[in-house]
Amino acid sequence: MRTSEEYRQDLYKLKPNVYVRGKKVRRDSPEVSGGINVISKTFDLVEHPDYKDFLTTKSHISGKRINRFTHINQSAEDLLKKQLMTRKLCRLVGGCIQRCMGCDAINGLSVATFAADTEHGTDYHKRFLEYVKEFQERDLVAACAQTDVKGDRSKRPHQQDDPDMYVRVVERRSDGIVVRGAKNCITMAAVADEIIVVPTRAMTPEDKDYSVAFAVPADTEGVKIVARTSKLRAPEGLKMPQGEIGDDENMIIFDDVFVPWDRVFLCGENKYATLAAHLFALFHRHSYTGCKPATTDMIMGFGALIAEYNGVYEKHNIREKLVELAATAELVFAAGVAAAHYGQKSPAGTFIPNEVYANVGRRHAGLNYYKELEILAELSGGLPAALPFAEDFLSEEVGPYIRKYIKRRADVPAEHVYRCLFGISNILCSSLGGVQAVAGVHGGGSPVMEEIAIWRSYDFEKKKDIAKYLSGISEELPRD
Repeated sequence: MRTSEEYRQDLYKLKPNVYVRGKKVRRDSPEVSGGINVISKTFDLVEHPDYKDFLTTKSHISGKRINRFTHINQSAEDLLKKQLMTRKLCRLVGGCIQRCMGCDAINGLSVATFAADTEHGTDYHKRFLEYVKEFQERDLVAACAQTDVKGDRSKRPHQQDDPDMYVRVVERRSDGIVVRGAKNCITMAAVADEIIVVPTRAMTPEDKDYSVAFAVPADTEGVKIVARTSKLRAPEGLKMPQGEIGDDENMIIFDDVFVPWDRVFLCGENKYATLAAHLFALFHRHSYTGCKPATTDMIMGFGALIAEYNGVYEKHNIREKLVELAATAELVFAAGVAAAHYGQKSPAGTFIPNEVYANVGRRHAGLNYYKELEILAELSGGLPAALPFAEDFLSEEVGPYIRKYIKRRADVPAEHVYRCLFGISNILCSSLGGVQAVAGVHGGGSPVMEEIAIWRSYDFEKKKDIAKYLSGISEELPRD
């Protein structure tokens, strides 16, 4: 397994193909350092006694000890440990740990490639397993590029006026394929070793050229990563872990990119391209049942702390708000536990989370995220949006006045109050806070996508049977 320093150095060796604010930047640019700091935790803690049992496991392919972010889940216990690992790490960095994208992509593809081979006699799964061996051996970080730019939403991929609105194969050669198009809303691509591409929607036979899945190094010729970077503020003189956090959201342009056949995992099989799209989303939504409770933990913690500093922690209206946050966090987490417990092993050997519970958990998290921010705003009041800068708080001239007038309870130092309010301001008022809010709703699929998945997979007919039995329409209640 790599160290975080080795991860950084490998990134810095990549050819510069990241664009930020109109300029091409290297991976050692401060613009992308925040995301690197976050992902580095997944390397730094593999030997830490509080994390190593979650962060490492044994590869079912090589038998070697590997980072869990490179693992293909083999059991319900694997899914539970991934969920617990995600929650613990996200608490540590105050938001998304970001590395789950590649992990969820390889899990989805492990099932889809096996299924395609079973029906078509192809060798996608063999290629894929060779790729996973390398992925695990090198302890790689991958972004999953799923969301196409989509163009006219009323039209399918093959119906678009511009055929490049979905990533597609434009040439098939003896040594590989050439792809063109773009993906957007792709987290952490600028700080990834690899880009794993999967389809974004169900594909029809007419969408054959768009039914493609593959992996390329992040600096492959023709790949252009346009990054929207954001970081939390790090006040001078008031060092805090929260100030090291950053994120990049990307549009990835594939400008006639060559992909050798050994890195092509689907090519034209629309049925299994659809399956790959579905399974990445399912695994990723299960990951959200770990990361979203952690985000709520953070919001809840800041809300409870400022209430304590204000001297109102025990008040009835405060208790109601904090209990609502706790209920949201633990219901989402419980849905993830249920998804693992009621999951099933696929013919490929990969253990798949239960679709209903994973989607119910993710939907509940998405529908409640802005409500959680509203609660935090109510608990903290308006000062997070009007907080004096840290330079003023620390200045010799006005600092003493700020420290005097920001005081709450007599036994709480003014600096503690300021730090707490600064942390809340980062959540509610910063550029990254805004990004995280939108991601809280739409990341891994908007609530309407979870609703579609639940509608498709939930057995409403059995609920009708209950009503028929209780009302005497049928004489017997069917067994589950």
